[in-house]
Amino acid sequence: MKSKLKNFSLILLGTFLVAFGTYFFLAPNEIAAGGISGAAIIINSIFPNIPIGILMMAMEVILFTIGIIVIGPVFGGKTVFCSFTISGMMLLLEWLFPKHPLSNDVLVQLIFGILISGLGMGIVFNQGASTGGTDIIGKIINKYFKISIGKSVLIPDIVVTAAASLVFGIDKGLYAILGVIINSTIIDKVIKSINTYKHVAIISNEGEKIKSYIVDKLQRSATVYYAKGAYKNNEREVITTVISRKEFFKLKEYISLIDDRAFITVNEINEVLGEGFQNII
Repeated sequence: MKSKLKNFSLILLGTFLVAFGTYFFLAPNEIAAGGISGAAIIINSIFPNIPIGILMMAMEVILFTIGIIVIGPVFGGKTVFCSFTISGMMLLLEWLFPKHPLSNDVLVQLIFGILISGLGMGIVFNQGASTGGTDIIGKIINKYFKISIGKSVLIPDIVVTAAASLVFGIDKGLYAILGVIINSTIIDKVIKSINTYKHVAIISNEGEKIKSYIVDKLQRSATVYYAKGAYKNNEREVITTVISRKEFFKLKEYISLIDDRAFITVNEINEVLGEGFQNII
């Protein structure tokens, strides 16, 4: 239950960041940096009486169906929720705050908009969902061609930016292309950062206490093997475990309290699959 609540909270945070970045930074400057939101911005510029939120909802129905059929109902259900949440948030923001650029510098608007929305998309993708629209196409490309999700999203977004060049002119089209490239990079960086773990090896005279702390307090598993030192030729117990960055700081603090002479080596791991971590797909 706690895990599901955490996932739901992260999805809400991600969708809010996407809506916020799009509405306040990208849409006012007609920067169609890919995706359904970019396509909606293009259509809205031609038919300004149709709200961007309504356009986003209308365009996503077909892609929802494709996502559910090709990737699965769990992904489809989460994506439907994310997409309509973003569209609803966009409508709410349009109602609460009249649209106007926060800056006269288009490049600054682009960078902030992409940074914020890209962060949100990375969070959503990491929860096994997408923000809908062309991101569903990106997820399908990621599944079947094993390309990173950031680069997979880039492919359909380039099509939208090409359309933006035709509608808004080459200058804004180039801004949009720059935006989708930055967005692709940010998504991959966010997912990599979220999924980074620490592989820790510990040699200590308080091995039993450390093992108990890892298993009972951190609720992680540990592996024990024995190694012989080259200097004294004595056999020592080596405790290894894979934990999150937050858990590592707790473990390091605990070890410093009980054995400040402990020997610890740490390596960063970008992906961990199996029980207690990501499912092996």
